[in-house]
Amino acid sequence: MTAYHHGSLAVQERLGVRQLAEHVGRSLLPTLRPVAAAFLQAQPLLVVGVTDDRGRVGAHLLTGEPGFVRATGPRTVSVAAALPGGPLADPAAGTPVGTLALDPRTRRRMRLNGRARPTGRGFTIEAEEVFSNCPKYLQKRELYGSGPAGRPGPGAVRRGAALTPGQTRRIRAADTFFVATSAPDGVDASHRGGNPGFVRVDGPRDLSWRDYPGNAMFLTLGNLETDGRAGILFLDWETGTTLQLSGHARTEYGQEERIVHFRIDGVVETPAASPLRWSAPEFSPANPTTP
Repeated sequence: MTAYHHGSLAVQERLGVRQLAEHVGRSLLPTLRPVAAAFLQAQPLLVVGVTDDRGRVGAHLLTGEPGFVRATGPRTVSVAAALPGGPLADPAAGTPVGTLALDPRTRRRMRLNGRARPTGRGFTIEAEEVFSNCPKYLQKRELYGSGPAGRPGPGAVRRGAALTPGQTRRIRAADTFFVATSAPDGVDASHRGGNPGFVRVDGPRDLSWRDYPGNAMFLTLGNLETDGRAGILFLDWETGTTLQLSGHARTEYGQEERIVHFRIDGVVETPAASPLRWSAPEFSPANPTTP
C-alpha cells in the first residue's frame, strides 16, 4: 500500500525516485504526535488551501494569538479563525483542506491535510495526513509584533484578472510563496522559497519558477499531474499585505531542471491582511543562486 495517488506516483517514476519516496512516505501519519500538537499551538499563522464554490483552488492566510490553532484530540484540530468567503461548503461530509503551519523563527514547518467542518468560532479539521518538512529554502525571520496599536485592520480588497505593475514588482522581490493544489484524495498546501528573483513574471497573467529538489514526495507536482488548478499566496512580511492568485499550472520537464508555469485567472490583493510584522530575512543556505 502506498501513501501517494497516481499523479505523485507518475512524477516519482519519471524522475527515478520511487523507492526513496516510499521510504519518505512512511512519515505521513493520520494522527498528531504530542510534538506536532505543541508546535501547532505555538504558531501565530496558518496557511490553508481549499476549493471555493466556483471550483477555484485558493491559498489563504489565517492569523491569531498562539493557541488559535490547537489539537483537541489525536486526529482533531480546532482553528479559531474563519476562512474568507465561507468556502467550507459541506458541513456534513467535511470540506477537503490542506494546511501548513510555519515558524520562520525556527525554520520549521508542518503540514496537516484532512476534512474541515465549520464551528461557531472557525472550523475543525479531522486529520488524514500529518507530516513535517525539512527547513530547505525556508528563510529565517524574527517576529516583531502585531503592528501599531489601534491599527484599522485590513484595507480595501483589490481584485483583478491580471497583475498590476506594483504587484509585479512585489512578486519579483519575493523570497517565499505558498501554493495550494487539489487532487482526487484532497487538497494540499505547500511552501516555495528562494532568493529574490526565483519567481519570474513572464507577463501580466503568467508566472514561472524552477522546482528545486525536495523530499522526493512530489505532492504538489503530483497534484498538478491530475488537476491543474492551483492557488498562490504571497505575503509582504513587513506590511502584512497579501496577494492571492488563482489559476492553473503545468510542469515543464527538462533534462536539467523542472519549470512550473502558472497562468493567472484572478488576483486578490488585501492591504494589511495580516497583523503580524516580521523582520527582513536571513536567507536559507540551501537557496540556489538566481540568474
